[in-house]
Amino acid sequence: MATAKDILDRKGNAVLTIGPDETILTAARRMNDHRVGALVVVDPAIGMVGILTERDILSRVVAEARSPETTRVREVMTGKVVHCTPATTVQECEEIMTRRRLRHLPTMENGQLVGLISIGDLMAYEAAQQQVTIEYMHQYIHGRA
Repeated sequence: MATAKDILDRKGNAVLTIGPDETILTAARRMNDHRVGALVVVDPAIGMVGILTERDILSRVVAEARSPETTRVREVMTGKVVHCTPATTVQECEEIMTRRRLRHLPTMENGQLVGLISIGDLMAYEAAQQQVTIEYMHQYIHGRA
């Protein structure tokens, strides 16, 4: 059965992070520069302390007319972060993300951040798996398998 590790192996383990004392303006620019919808918030002394998403910025900064130049990441990030492990099945990742209405799922192993899975990563993985199945069935039907 496919796992979170399979998805990370396919897409890579690079995770964009930001410190809790950085400004929202810095975070938004980093997200834009890298075309991502979330940054994992990491305190060098203790590790992952939260996640900052586009939704956090929209609802807790823009909608409240807060200044992105002075508002700190720690003030608006989501602090209680749901995560998975590399051994979590793809189906379990999908269930977690659907049930909790999440678009990003950090992957932790032995207390260390090892990756970040997005809903787009899950969809791309499933599409690739379906393409393999289609190709196999095509070869089977035409007698080449």
